[in-house]
Amino acid sequence: MPHCRATQRSVRARIDRWGLLAILGALLAGCASLPPGSDYAKAPSAEIPSANQSQLGREFARVVQEHQGISGFRLITVGVDGLLMRLELINGAERTLDLQYYIFHADESGRLVADALARAADRGVRVRVLVDDGETVAGDGEQLLTLAQHPNVEVRIFNPWAYRGHEPLMRALEFSLHKSRLDYRMHNKLFIADDALALVGGRNIGDQYFQIDPESQLADDDVFVAGPAVPQLGATFDDFWNSKLAIPTAALYHDSSAPQAPTHDGPAVAQKATQAGFDYQGKLASGEPLADIVSGKAPLFWGHAVVACDSPDKKQVVEGDRIGSLMYKPVYQAVQATRRELLLISPYFVPSAVEMRLLEDRLQQHVRVAVLTNSLESSPDPSAQSGYMHYRVPLLKAGAEIHEVRALLDTTRGSGQSKHISSYGNYGLHGKLIVFDRSKLFVGSMNFDQRSRYLNTEVGLIIDSRELSEQAGARFDAMTQLGSSYALALRPDPGGGTHLVWRTEESGQLVELDKEPARSSWQRFEIHLLGLLPIEPEL
Repeated sequence: MPHCRATQRSVRARIDRWGLLAILGALLAGCASLPPGSDYAKAPSAEIPSANQSQLGREFARVVQEHQGISGFRLITVGVDGLLMRLELINGAERTLDLQYYIFHADESGRLVADALARAADRGVRVRVLVDDGETVAGDGEQLLTLAQHPNVEVRIFNPWAYRGHEPLMRALEFSLHKSRLDYRMHNKLFIADDALALVGGRNIGDQYFQIDPESQLADDDVFVAGPAVPQLGATFDDFWNSKLAIPTAALYHDSSAPQAPTHDGPAVAQKATQAGFDYQGKLASGEPLADIVSGKAPLFWGHAVVACDSPDKKQVVEGDRIGSLMYKPVYQAVQATRRELLLISPYFVPSAVEMRLLEDRLQQHVRVAVLTNSLESSPDPSAQSGYMHYRVPLLKAGAEIHEVRALLDTTRGSGQSKHISSYGNYGLHGKLIVFDRSKLFVGSMNFDQRSRYLNTEVGLIIDSRELSEQAGARFDAMTQLGSSYALALRPDPGGGTHLVWRTEESGQLVELDKEPARSSWQRFEIHLLGLLPIEPEL
């Protein structure tokens, strides 16, 4: 599939021949360097300073002032809490809401968020939504188009396809014609309410990212932010919002081509969220988890933070130490500065030669380097897994620890979800955390792979806080316990060589597997076949 982390979908059996020819002609005539709608007249806009002019801002004004110059943070590791926090911030906003996401699905959680945004707009809140077009599926664009029809809402699509339908074949055709443009994606995840509070991390808007979907649950993290880092994050949103690649929906959908807006009988129902195994309705009624942070029951951890964010024009930045990524340098320097321990959580782990040398250098300096990533059975992307598998043995030989998440958990401690939802055996990893000496951490949208460095734009924070870093380190420890993951090792062969084994624990018993854990033999064959292809720079 053409776009990042694509999901395999079936192609319909019949496509209208003349419609295909008409669209093909339009694609061939299109501009390869700029997306459709680039010439549409759009008004620039910026974050409205309002931190002390709304109730949300006033709730934190005193404590922010007491910690003048630094920001407060709280990790949100439970998936359902990530959904609740967004809904509570939307419900409490009085002036502005800015959302920037790689994916904004029209599933249950997407409808809950969209409905809350529409109600906020009814109250007079200015709502801006910026969404990448790489993973748009049926219903997503229609939901955003419906939302954009509200006078207080504006929606822009980053680097859109010209074809606005959902035929995979048509999207693949357009991608093949304009690969150099369409392979460049906005992977950022950012939420800002009233210029006072923000959420940054790895979660998109969708059921699997909030761990309420029986078919797929992806463990992830958000960091809640209050203080001076919030307007800095707002400035990065404005850069993307006003970029030439952010196209208003009005430029993409015309009266003759606009899809029929979906209709729902009343407000979105939180059936999945309620059945996921947490007290969703009770938490929503009591205002948790936001109420706990406001009251101090769940205290903020305070520290200096560096906003690490790519430019929307990252692909054109090719000089000096900015080659590849504007956010890479501060993360690289933080890794380089570790002296005792480096913990890496990344669902897709495909290091470049530079990153491999960086990790090997830390190992040579006797730094503990421990990695948590997806196993083959838990990975949602076989292509990324095919790239990752080449690095396991070299890293183990260099002295690194490697842990792979299990799809079926023996224990849910640290998983972010309930025992009920875990019983489906569809658990996977989506979080992106790096912990440096348990005194500083990175949290954001960046995977430790080549796509994040070269082909995606990313955003995150490097936070100087021992308390928050200890919390993130404890999450790593919980997720790498043998009831939740496989510990990889090299077992000596009688002939003098070594081979990979996967060690885990099932029902309290240690188990060692000689064959890579997978859902099927076909899955193993698929990644080995993909591993022969020259696609690593795309991973």
